[in-house]
Amino acid sequence: MIGFFVNTLALRVRLGDGLDVAQLLAQVKASTLDAYAHQDVPFEQVVEVLKPQRSLGHSPVFQVTLAMNNSGAGGTVQLPGLTLEGMEHVSPTTPFDLALSVTEAGSSVALDLSYATDLFDRATADRLLLQLRLVLGAMAADARQAIARLPLMDEAERDRVVSGFNRTARSYPDDCAIHQVFEAQVARRPDATAIVCGAQSLSYGELDRQAGLLAARLAPHGLAPDTPVAICMERSIESVVAMLAVLKAGGAYVPLDPAYPAARLAQLLASCAPAAVLACGAQPLESALAQALQSMAAAPLLVDVSQAPAPDARALSIAAGPRQLAYVIYTSGSTGEPKGVMVEHGNVLRLAVNGGYAELGATDRVAHCSSPAFDAATWEIWAPLLNGAAIVIIARDDVLSPQRLGAALEHGKATALWMTAGLFHQYAAQMTASFGQLRYLLVGGDVVEPAVAARVLAAPLRPGRLINGYGPTEGTTFTTTYDIGELAAGARSIPIGRPIGNTQVYILDALLQPVPVGVVGELYIGGAGVARGYLNQPDLTAERFVNDPFSAQAGARLYRSGDQGRWREDGAIEYLGRNDFQLKLRGFRIEPGEIEARLRACAGVREALVVAREERAGHKRLVAYIVADGVAPAAAQLRAELAQHLAEYMLPAAFVVLERLPLTPNGKVDRQALPAPDAGALASREYQAPRGESEAAMAAIWQTLLGVPRVGRHDHFFELGGHSLLAVQVVSQVRARLGMELALRHLFESPVLADCAAALAAADPTAQAAMELADRAGKLPLSWSQQRLWFLDRLDRAAGAAYHIPVALRLCGELDAEALAHSLDRIVARHENLRTTFVLEQDEALQRIAPATAGFALQRQDLGGLAAAEQEAALATLAAEEAAAPFDLAAGPLIRGRLLRLGPQEHVLLVTMHHIVSDGWSIGVGAACCAWGRRNTCCW
Repeated sequence: MIGFFVNTLALRVRLGDGLDVAQLLAQVKASTLDAYAHQDVPFEQVVEVLKPQRSLGHSPVFQVTLAMNNSGAGGTVQLPGLTLEGMEHVSPTTPFDLALSVTEAGSSVALDLSYATDLFDRATADRLLLQLRLVLGAMAADARQAIARLPLMDEAERDRVVSGFNRTARSYPDDCAIHQVFEAQVARRPDATAIVCGAQSLSYGELDRQAGLLAARLAPHGLAPDTPVAICMERSIESVVAMLAVLKAGGAYVPLDPAYPAARLAQLLASCAPAAVLACGAQPLESALAQALQSMAAAPLLVDVSQAPAPDARALSIAAGPRQLAYVIYTSGSTGEPKGVMVEHGNVLRLAVNGGYAELGATDRVAHCSSPAFDAATWEIWAPLLNGAAIVIIARDDVLSPQRLGAALEHGKATALWMTAGLFHQYAAQMTASFGQLRYLLVGGDVVEPAVAARVLAAPLRPGRLINGYGPTEGTTFTTTYDIGELAAGARSIPIGRPIGNTQVYILDALLQPVPVGVVGELYIGGAGVARGYLNQPDLTAERFVNDPFSAQAGARLYRSGDQGRWREDGAIEYLGRNDFQLKLRGFRIEPGEIEARLRACAGVREALVVAREERAGHKRLVAYIVADGVAPAAAQLRAELAQHLAEYMLPAAFVVLERLPLTPNGKVDRQALPAPDAGALASREYQAPRGESEAAMAAIWQTLLGVPRVGRHDHFFELGGHSLLAVQVVSQVRARLGMELALRHLFESPVLADCAAALAAADPTAQAAMELADRAGKLPLSWSQQRLWFLDRLDRAAGAAYHIPVALRLCGELDAEALAHSLDRIVARHENLRTTFVLEQDEALQRIAPATAGFALQRQDLGGLAAAEQEAALATLAAEEAAAPFDLAAGPLIRGRLLRLGPQEHVLLVTMHHIVSDGWSIGVGAACCAWGRRNTCCW
């Protein structure tokens, strides 16, 4: 018999518990000898008994094999009348992720590594062999060396990941304070615009003057260096003035969101003990801030920043150094108490000036969309003001609508915008024209979807640069950035990039040793952006901010982020989640421990656990699991009690009551075994069916977006788990499904279904169409997006094809060509933008609209006489020529079409438009195509 008499043995090797080399070898020897006792059991039978979860992506039980070839086979064997000679055979495939073959060759061994090419490339395989050689050499040199300390890198590779990837030194003002750099900009350009808010604006000189006068008002209240001053305002001109004033007075500002509940505001005020609280205008008694101050035994002084200064007041500005405290921002805390992150002036200067990722100048305008209490506001405020650019303040209501946000960006002529990943994903399809006016679009706060980013970058109007930004508050907003334009087509994930200027990132193992390229470790952040620590929490500061062993600078520290990642070959970092239970939701980092502590303080709750669940792609929500102490409290009762203490984004959407939390065999909570919430876990009210068409339609939309089985007329949108991003989707769905316009504020003001439906029923479904026609006889100026496209066309007409929108439709079936031409002519007659040209008159670019009778000329060409292959070649050539042919923006027309006849039952329609008059109109062409005749079919 001749056969392959080999069976596979699966071995388990435990590498933990501080083993050294000798102990590991002894363990492997014992494990192997034990396995030999069952070596005759077919591996297929083992799999049958174990029943592991099967996957087409890998082999069951194990994915890595080691084959020791010590049988002496190979070489030459002489038989009577026959010579057998071994031949090396290389299989083109491998059934395993990695397969290592070891062959004895005299006093040495030869290693052969096979790898799955859909998982590894050649560089990775080479690196694995090098690492194996290093490990084996170290094991042979010292049998008492700890396994965890065996080297995986040689000195050259270690230097690359420690130093090479972290050569980020850039010049920036590292010897002064924020307000001093700002004052230098004031001296250069005092009349330049510093802030725009709607119709209001402030120059650099006026902003400096107002902040200096407010600083003088604050000085008598004991503002020694590092003294906190709370600012409780919406983003506004006044809030920026207040921040700058606190710095000029020598203090550190503490931004608080006025939307926080009163109990949370009181908690934060008690934590930071500010010398004063700055607010804008008199605070109504029912406001959260007024209630917070009333509840405090020793409330700080309330200062109204809107009050006019005394006539004889003199501006104040106190010099400060880079190590002085600039601000304190509170984030969620795992112990149940919020953490106040202390950020110094030097930290902010390293972020805002010459960071190497978004270089702002005097012509830039940065949108300020974030809450001042969110650390993205640090970049939105100080990056423009310290570089001579302007801030464009976007109102809260405008941020919550893609149409209004786009209009606000266009009105403010913004050139830079930061968005959370969630908002970017939701708004991208509706904001391509607005994105096109931006030099920089920065996205972050969560994982960015490659498909969404690719669509934005493929749009005719796209941002100059689309940047993925990563960084915890403790690293001062941005730690790494990645230009998504560098991403390879078809990439499955977007890296978080490389460290920005004067920043270091080290990826370390549990022993604080650097890990090689491709190996997962924890991200430790170093450099000039590392915050001072946590306010009044020295133990937590010592735990999370550790000594930097890689820096020659005395006192340098690293921040332990808790984020996991790995280096890529090009020096970019891939983000791979958390090594603890911290959550990311809508751009916010949330410590579930803080929510759990509040839950355990509720009557009737003995144990609590909070997790983020994603039952639907892109829709994460918080779910609380509780074990009751007696009768379980209702979900609505728990949510109402939490709402008194926690920010809106920290409120669970569902509350699941369990008899006990599921545990793993080692006694830890088994999070995988937690059940999905059912209808009873929602904070719903007593069910009453919706009444009337408006309520039924609204209930259907809520059910779909909230993922709940039913919605009653008394249910509350936000109590069912709704939030601002879902509210935007409700408005969009009402518009798309019902053709009606629901104002976003109506949903916030009337969040109960019956009330919201009443507001919808009161809305005029024709309100959108009933627009007042502008006077066509006067001058018709260009919009901001049109100005940009017109300018680019004048600058380089040869590059204009990048802004063409070509559409190619293959029409299968009988076609009435005259009806098609008439349909296109009517479409052009109906839409003025398709009859618009752009002329220059007296140095001003203006629109000119041709009459509706201008007509549309559909060119026709018959390719029926060509063979099939020739037809397709001619079709490709004609389509390319049609798409690339230039437009004359002044002469027009800016839409053209050509109908190509391939046969009696097959045609191709080519339509090309300039993006200055169209955005996505091709969808409308497709719809019109299907209406030309009952016998027509439209094939793309």
